[in-house]
Amino acid sequence: AINLLGLSPSGVTEGSPVMGKRFIGNFGAPYLASLVPDLILFRTDHNPKTLVEKVDFVTAPGRDGRWLLTDRCLMRRENGRFRLVSLHPGETPGELVAATGFHFDMPDEPKITPFPDDETCELVRGAVAEEIGAIYPRFASQFLTPG
Repeated sequence: AINLLGLSPSGVTEGSPVMGKRFIGNFGAPYLASLVPDLILFRTDHNPKTLVEKVDFVTAPGRDGRWLLTDRCLMRRENGRFRLVSLHPGETPGELVAATGFHFDMPDEPKITPFPDDETCELVRGAVAEEIGAIYPRFASQFLTPG
């Protein structure tokens, strides 16, 4: 499960997450998740507090065919479970398992995520960053532009 609804600085206490902050509503997640056939979830902070085994508030139903892209790996949900597709360069299987708060399927020899080619980098840092920057300027400047 992926915690999209709140921040839990102190983790789990007696089986229940302690929500330091709880966001209002579900950000339209249930509606959008039902419309988008090939949804990509992304987290820039892959850790056991955000990628958890169980959540107490479900914001959108999980289903197969979802992608999860983090700063450590790429996963895909199949048969009700996440499966590792590739590790980002510099990551190890052991580090990934330790940084993930839920069990997932891992191939015997995980692939390494390839670096994007120059054309893809130019597209992301140009047109994509500009379009996303109109809605999420801080995210675009922090993660999509060079420097």
